[in-house]
Amino acid sequence: MRVISGERKGTRLRAVPGSATRPTTDKVKESLFNIIGPYFAGGDALDLYAGSGGLGIEALSRGCDHAVFVDKQRKAIQTVMDNLKTTRYESKATVLQQDARSVLDQLVLKGQPFKLIFMDPPYHAEEHVPFLHIIESNRLLTDNGVVVCEHGSDVTLPDQVGQLEKIKVQRYSDVITISFYEYAATEE
Repeated sequence: MRVISGERKGTRLRAVPGSATRPTTDKVKESLFNIIGPYFAGGDALDLYAGSGGLGIEALSRGCDHAVFVDKQRKAIQTVMDNLKTTRYESKATVLQQDARSVLDQLVLKGQPFKLIFMDPPYHAEEHVPFLHIIESNRLLTDNGVVVCEHGSDVTLPDQVGQLEKIKVQRYSDVITISFYEYAATEE
């Protein structure tokens, strides 16, 4: 694994030890950032189920100001911290060892919106739809932001969740599909 593009391009990242975490491959990461970016003029990123932190770190390398990394596994949190040190992004990151739902509840209370939200839960725990409802109803996504949902290819996420509209679906294999959401355009 490595940082694909931006100011830390080529920096190698560690994977989480063991088999409990499945990292997003470099090929998939490059493709999804080409869809949503590829570069950003600031904004914050939220990396739920961060694993190694590869998606949030890629967002920082491509121009995001700050990233919040969330994972409940101690090994994953240590890996994120090691990768942040390697990329010298410690000052641009908040790392939380908590479950994703608790963090979303905290962010609702803060009223902090994000430009990018990455959701990559374990495929057997398809939490996308309830989390999309929380994000949408509490405006946790900026008006020009994108929610990136990595999920099993056997799962079809809804076309609309409140005002969040699925703008693209990219299937990468028989196992991995990514659905992209943003706020639906309003007529004026």
